Amino acid sequence: MNQQATGKFIAQKRKEKSLTQEQLAEKLGVSNKTVSKWETGVSHK
Repeated sequence: MNQQATGKFIAQKRKEKSLTQEQLAEKLGVSNKTVSKWETGVSHK
């Protein structure tokens, strides 16, 4: 799976659960900026 496909999948599942990026970030112990980067496919290793 490429980064953009992964990001779309994360965003879709987050929206299905009616969570904001901030709420998901809190549950995962990361920042909301990190979730945003995942969803847009711009996270770097």
